[in-house]
Amino acid sequence: MRVAGLISGTSADGIDVALVEISGRGARARLGVQKFATVPYSRALRRRILEASNAKSIAVAEISALNFAIGEAFAAAVAKVCGKRTPALIGSHGQTIFHQGLAPASTLQIGEPAVIAARSGVTTIGDFRVADMAVGGQGAPLAPFFDFLLYRHPSRKRVALNIGGIANITVIPASARADQVIAFDTGPGNMVIDALIERFSGGKRKYDRGGVWASRGRVDSALLAELMRDRYYARRPPKTSGREQYGREFVEALLSRGLAKGDLLATVTALTARTIAQAIKHCDDLVVSGGGVHNEFLMQLLKAELPGVRVLRAEDFDLSGDAKEAVLFALLAYETFHRRPSNIPSATGAKRPAILGKICYAK
Repeated sequence: MRVAGLISGTSADGIDVALVEISGRGARARLGVQKFATVPYSRALRRRILEASNAKSIAVAEISALNFAIGEAFAAAVAKVCGKRTPALIGSHGQTIFHQGLAPASTLQIGEPAVIAARSGVTTIGDFRVADMAVGGQGAPLAPFFDFLLYRHPSRKRVALNIGGIANITVIPASARADQVIAFDTGPGNMVIDALIERFSGGKRKYDRGGVWASRGRVDSALLAELMRDRYYARRPPKTSGREQYGREFVEALLSRGLAKGDLLATVTALTARTIAQAIKHCDDLVVSGGGVHNEFLMQLLKAELPGVRVLRAEDFDLSGDAKEAVLFALLAYETFHRRPSNIPSATGAKRPAILGKICYAK
């Protein structure tokens, strides 16, 4: 079955679209990525998304309007990337506006799947996280289903790390069963770095290309130690984090310290590396994906924090690291279409397996 997977991450840079050929089921599933591209949001739509994500309160009318506007943008992205290779099914994560895994748990991803189905003419599955939360889970992370399928090994303990806006890991012991897999958000990924870069560049740059700007600064050890005392990092999983912890208020507090730009960037980059390493502690192989792999300074810091660990990339497993999350939602949609659960309760804290998502039929 040809399935399109769609997602826009916490940084709201654009819409990732992966067209994937999927066959088989469960541990025997086979995936072949046929196309992948990122379609940027318009500046106006991205600004509205970030305002909605960062605001303590926002008009219900604006959230409702954004839900439909993002749905239109997602549908247009499918048409642009897939062209005449129309998928048989679409799986859309949507755009996260709010996520709180701990009680009272709630989550909101917008980008109306009914709009995507109507515009594309393709059955669309969206809103994946709520079914897990309805049975006691935190609705995240959902990547472990994919990571277990792709990275398990009979004799090596592997950790799959995705560095998006938030960094998350899936811990896969050697010869693990699915119920032995643990996964959680480690803390900030690129989100804080990107926010500072946009501020320092007056909106001209969205990220620290190669980590060059941060590499010219000096890590402020006192500030780093203070940031590391956040109770989240010592909390036992399952746990999730997001813009609620590392959004505008967090960035404003950092800016109030008065550090030089390069020093502040170096320090928050070190925060990402150290919180990841502290969460991992030990493994044989670390498999890294997501936008953070392109930040060479971040990767150098991470390797220094984890001596003796073999660091691999998703590309070593014939998968684009940038495409991973979009491929994930193609796979989750495929499982849901066949009425099979795809959360991993040991990772999310759910009381039982759940079939994820809501189906919107095109016809």
